[in-house]
Amino acid sequence: MSQPLARTLVFFTSAAVLVIEILAGRLLAPYLGVSLEVFTGIIGVILAGISLGAWLGGRAADRMDPSRLPGPLMVAGGVTAILSPPIIDFFGPSLGINPLSIVFLASVGFVVPAALLTAVTPVIVKIRLSSLDETGSVVGDYSAIGTAGAIAGTFLTGFFLIAAFPTRPIIAGLGFLLVVSGALLMAGRNRWLSVAVIAIGAGAGALLAMEDGPCQFETTYHCADVQVDAQRSSGRTLILDLGHNSYVDLEDPTYLDFRYARVMADVIDTVLPSGPLDVLSVGGGGFTFPIYLDAVRPGTEHVVLEIDGELLSIGRQELGFEDQATVVIADARQSITGVPDGSVDLVIGDAFSGLTVPWHLTTKEFVSIVDSKMDSGGIYLINVIDYGDLDFARATARTFLEVFDHVAVFAPPSYLAGNSGGNFVVAGSRSDIDTAAVVARIRTSGGVEDGIEDVELESFVGDGVVLRDDFAPVDQMIDRG
Repeated sequence: MSQPLARTLVFFTSAAVLVIEILAGRLLAPYLGVSLEVFTGIIGVILAGISLGAWLGGRAADRMDPSRLPGPLMVAGGVTAILSPPIIDFFGPSLGINPLSIVFLASVGFVVPAALLTAVTPVIVKIRLSSLDETGSVVGDYSAIGTAGAIAGTFLTGFFLIAAFPTRPIIAGLGFLLVVSGALLMAGRNRWLSVAVIAIGAGAGALLAMEDGPCQFETTYHCADVQVDAQRSSGRTLILDLGHNSYVDLEDPTYLDFRYARVMADVIDTVLPSGPLDVLSVGGGGFTFPIYLDAVRPGTEHVVLEIDGELLSIGRQELGFEDQATVVIADARQSITGVPDGSVDLVIGDAFSGLTVPWHLTTKEFVSIVDSKMDSGGIYLINVIDYGDLDFARATARTFLEVFDHVAVFAPPSYLAGNSGGNFVVAGSRSDIDTAAVVARIRTSGGVEDGIEDVELESFVGDGVVLRDDFAPVDQMIDRG
């Protein structure tokens, strides 16, 4: 095998492993969500596959003719890559969300193709190693080439492929290229076998490419679905990954279906003066509040910071969003700097990655930035989800207490007592929050929420930690119920 071909094979197979690793997160998201734990599991499993492949590839190269191995390894790696999405779809729906499920699902989907493709490198090293005197330079050369391939696969996938194509066609195309490349390496020994392998790979790749998968819409960051409410024909629910993210009524923009949204509306109407508002939303989702506030407070100026541009298209096509707000497509932590200081009456925090608020939008540093954007009478309302020991909800409230003079938490009594969990609305302001008046309005509207502040709030927070940029383990804090 010539040196250029050997280097190309190592580069290509190493790149393929990283393409699979990055796409793994998107394949697992519909079943396990998007979290640090999921990516931790994927990285660990892929590293295990790389380790296994390097070990087995080296042993195989010592025990048989190494020149016969690259082709079959690449074919097998391509076929198992093509099979990974249907394997994930088979096992995924039956699993809970916990570290064991994450590692299991990632393992059955990706450890085999990672190991097979990684095994190519030690085989190539054995083929190219003609003298023990050059062992160091040969091993170092192909290690460097493999690392360069991994970098190229990472950049190509993260910066281009995911933005240009759906996940399954990318997997299908990669698998087909691997199968074809491996078959061509085998062609000199059995041409008809190579033709059959290419045909099988083409068929499997085509079937996968045509498969829709579990997502109605696959955005840059989410597996998204819009469901029609069976009880309310004009109602639409936006589901992102595992979570019911937003609800809108196409015929009645004032209708709020989610409990936390109704609580936020009651806080807004109790605390803030009537009439139009200057509003900033951190997270757009289904654009429920831009649609609602435009209807109940005509003239409201609303800016939405939303990282996922495809959600804007879904909002316009499926959810009745007609540009009732100015939408800035960028990460809120960066784009909020463009909002003038002291210009906002209301900030709504409703950004989620799965069931968790992105960690960098939970910290004292970010909450302080939000505070600087509000006028003296402004209020920041954030929606958080937590269960169990409520570490995340308590930490959020503690972080608000570090920034705001007045903080309140609104949730059903059983949530506040720690007996159950779900959505908590945390409010922060420089001005007094009339918690009793808010609770009275909630009860008048048919809600059951209590509101706590001052001594009760301190008791609820307990030993809750302050979330900071250098310590915000949000994914580990949240219990998912």
